[in-house]
Amino acid sequence: MKLPKAEDKAYGERLRVALRELFQVIHRRAELSEAEFTRQLEASREAVLKAGTIDVPKTPDSERMANRLRKHGAAYFTFMTTPGMEPTNNLAEQAIRFVVIDRHITQGTRSETGQRWCERIWTVIATCVQQGKSVFSYLQEAVQAYFHGGDSPTLMPESN
Repeated sequence: MKLPKAEDKAYGERLRVALRELFQVIHRRAELSEAEFTRQLEASREAVLKAGTIDVPKTPDSERMANRLRKHGAAYFTFMTTPGMEPTNNLAEQAIRFVVIDRHITQGTRSETGQRWCERIWTVIATCVQQGKSVFSYLQEAVQAYFHGGDSPTLMPESN
């Protein structure tokens, strides 16, 4: 997208420079110790978030980007900072493709609530299977956490 306003262009360039520096750290991973890589990665991530959320021009395009970074910025970098996490959800989508086909054949459920439940339970099942976790154990932990006010179990891959 071409940004017509000079202040949007300057903001976008500042953000691009910070992102380029972040990716330079990622490309130097093999040259750095694990501790140094982690330190530089975190510093670069913070620089990107800072560049995207501080001194933001009061224009719709720039404010929209800044608001996204404020709301979701940390999550945008999860795949880079979590070992074993892929940057896309392609594997999960492939794992539940049969559900999509089945829904088209059977016409799925009749309500929005039913659709959301089916999407969520099939995603949990596919993720547990992919990670070699027991679906029953995961659901049991989730139900117990709900009724006892505890933290829900995670479906994030365990780091080695």
